[in-house]
Amino acid sequence: MSEAFGILTQDLGKRFDDFWAVRQVNLQVRYGEVLALLGPNGAGKTTTLRMLTAVLQPSRGQAWVAGYSVRHHPQRVRARVGVLTEQHGLYKRMTAGEYLRFFGRLYGLEGADLEARIEKWLHFFGLEHYYNRRVGGFSKGMRQKLALARALLHEPQVLLLDEPTSAMDPASARQVRNAIRELRSSERAIVVCTHNLPEAEEIADRIAILHRGRIVAAGTPQELKARLGPPEFEVVLARPLQGSPPPVPAEVQVTRVEERSFRFYWRSSNGETPPPEALNPRLLAWLLTHQWPVVAFIPVPRSLEEVYLKVVEHDGA
Repeated sequence: MSEAFGILTQDLGKRFDDFWAVRQVNLQVRYGEVLALLGPNGAGKTTTLRMLTAVLQPSRGQAWVAGYSVRHHPQRVRARVGVLTEQHGLYKRMTAGEYLRFFGRLYGLEGADLEARIEKWLHFFGLEHYYNRRVGGFSKGMRQKLALARALLHEPQVLLLDEPTSAMDPASARQVRNAIRELRSSERAIVVCTHNLPEAEEIADRIAILHRGRIVAAGTPQELKARLGPPEFEVVLARPLQGSPPPVPAEVQVTRVEERSFRFYWRSSNGETPPPEALNPRLLAWLLTHQWPVVAFIPVPRSLEEVYLKVVEHDGA
C-alpha cells in the first residue's frame, strides 16, 4: 500500500445473507485530504465506515487504513482511527473532563500527557470552561464537539465523521466545519458522511457518491459539476425583451427567457465547455455591437445538489 494514502480500498464489499449492502467500493483518501461520502439512506455509507474501522469484516475485497489491513490487523487499525458516529453515546452523568479521561485511558493514555490532550481539545472546540460540567446539561452542539474531542484524543491518522453537524444550530455547525478544515493536515486523512450537500462542497477536496452500495460518481466538486454539461450564463438587459431574446451567434443557444425581469440565459450549443475568458468577451462584444443594453453578464452557479440528483436518478433508472 502507498504511504501517501490514509485509506485505500480495493473491491470492498459487505454481504448480509443474500443482500450486498456494499459492493465493489474503491476509495483512495490521501493524507491531507477530506473526502465527503454522500448517498441516500441505505446507500451503504455507515456499513463502509464500519469496515474501515474494522468493526465489520469485509465479505470481499480489502481495505487498508493508516497502512494496516482491516482484515489482518484490526487492532492496529482501531488504534489509528478516530470515529464520530451519528449516535455517539455520551455518558451524561460524567463531566466533560471525566468523560475524556475515561476514553483517554482506553486509548492507553495516562498522566500529564492525557491531561494535556484533554486541555488541548477542549480549548480547540471552545469547551475549556465546561471541564467540570456534566455532559447531560450540554446542548446538542456542545455534545457533538465533545464527541469530536474524544475522537481526537489519541491523535488519529484517520478521522471518520458520520453526520458531524446533524441537527446543530447554524453557529455550532459553522464552528464544526471550521474545525474540520483546521484538522486537515499532511498526517491525517478525513472522511465525512453527510446529507448536507452545501457542507460537503464547502469542506471536501473530493466527493464520492454512494448509491445501492456502489460508488456511482467520484471527483472534485468541479469535476462532478462538469457532468451537467456546458455552464449557463445570465444576461440582464436594461429594457424589456418584448417576447423574444436577441438573436445570438450559432455557437450559443438561448435556454430560457424571463421577460418581466429583462433577462435571458444561454450556454454553448456544441456541448463543450469553452474557456470563459475565450468565449465570454466575444459574446458580450457581439451583444453590444447589436446595441443590446447589457446591465450584467453573470455565470449561473451550479450546485452539487443538481449533480447528486442527476447521478442518483440516473443510477436508479
